[in-house]
Amino acid sequence: MKVLHVISSGGMYGAESVILNMSRTLNEGSHHSVLGVFSNSSNPNLQLHENALREGIESHLIPCDGQIDRTVIASIRRLVASAQADVVHAHGYKADVYVYFALRRSRTPFFSTCHNWIKDGPLVSFYGIVDRFVLRNYAGVVAVSAEVRQRLLSAGVNAQRIHLIKNGIDLRPFARAIPSLRKDTAVGQTLIVGWIGRLSQEKGVDIFLRAAALVLVKCPAVKFVVVGEGPEQASIEALIETLKIGESVSLVGRRDDMPSVYASLDVMVSSSRQEGLPMAILEGMASGLPLVATAVGDVPTVVLDGRTGVIVPPEDVESLASAIEDLLQNVNLREQLGSAAAKLIEDEFSADRMTAEYLRMYEDVVAPGMRARTCK
Repeated sequence: MKVLHVISSGGMYGAESVILNMSRTLNEGSHHSVLGVFSNSSNPNLQLHENALREGIESHLIPCDGQIDRTVIASIRRLVASAQADVVHAHGYKADVYVYFALRRSRTPFFSTCHNWIKDGPLVSFYGIVDRFVLRNYAGVVAVSAEVRQRLLSAGVNAQRIHLIKNGIDLRPFARAIPSLRKDTAVGQTLIVGWIGRLSQEKGVDIFLRAAALVLVKCPAVKFVVVGEGPEQASIEALIETLKIGESVSLVGRRDDMPSVYASLDVMVSSSRQEGLPMAILEGMASGLPLVATAVGDVPTVVLDGRTGVIVPPEDVESLASAIEDLLQNVNLREQLGSAAAKLIEDEFSADRMTAEYLRMYEDVVAPGMRARTCK
C-alpha cells in the first residue's frame, strides 16, 4: 500500500515525528510512504521535508501562498496521481481542509490525524472552523488520545469513523544516543532540567520558567534548557529577564539531534495547559528520563504518578517546582522512574504497533483487491 502524508509543518514537532516514525516502518515492510509538505510563504519551514529526504523517504513540496491558495488543490491532485497513492493522510487543520477539497470527488480515500485540537479563543481561525466541517466527511479520523476523541465527537464527527491510536516511536535512535547538549551549552556535569516543545501558550513554557525560578532558590547550581521554537519566543525571553534567571536558563531553539538532547538531560518537564499525548513525553521516557508532567489530556495514562514519573496539577507553579526539586535531590528516584518509563514505552508505544493500527484502519476502507498490493 502506498500512503501519501500531507502536512503544513512549522518544525519538527509531534505530528512530524509521527509521520517520520510511520514512514520508516512502512518503508521497511511491503508498503511505501510519500510526504507532501506545504512550502508556505508565511512559514517557510522545510525541516520535515529535508529530514525525510536525508533518510531516503520520498518527499515533495507543495507551494502555498497565504492562508487561502486555490492552486494547492490542483497541486495535491497532481501529487496523488503521480505518487499513485492508495490512501492520503492529512495532518493538521490546513492539510485537512485542502485535502478534503482536492479529493472530495475522488475515489482515493483520505484520512486525518488530530494530534491535538487546541481550544479556540475569541478569534477562531478560518481553518479551525472549516476543519470541524470537513473532518465529518473523512473516511477515518485518528485521535491520539481519549480527550481528542471526545472533542471530535463534540464537533460532529461520526463515532464509527474515529480511531483511537496512540502515538508510537522508533526506539533505535534513543538507545544509541550520545549526549550533545552539555558541550553545546558549556554546563559541564551540572544537573540539567529540560523542557521540549513548541513555544506556544497551551504548552505552558511560562509555567516551567516560573517553577525554575523557585527551584533555583534551593538549587542554585541547576541549569534549565528550553528546546523549541514558536510564537511565544519574545514573551518567553522577556519573562526570563523579568525573573532574573538568564544565567541559569538556555533557549537553544530547534535541534536536529533530539535523541542526543534527551540523553543530555537529568530531568524532563512537561508543563502543558492542554495536551493530547505529546511525542516529546514518549521520546523522553524512551530515553529513560524521569518526568514531571501536568495532569492534562492522556498524559496521566502514560506518566503514571510515582511509577513512571510524577504528575502535578496544571498551572500549579509551586507543585511543579517541588516535584522538580524532589527529583534533583534523589538520584535513586530518578533512576527508578526513568527505567520504568523506558520499559513502558518499549512494551506499549513502539512505531511498529502504531503503524499496524494505522494500516488496519486503511484496510477497512480500501478495496479488498488493493489490500495485498505492494509498492516496492
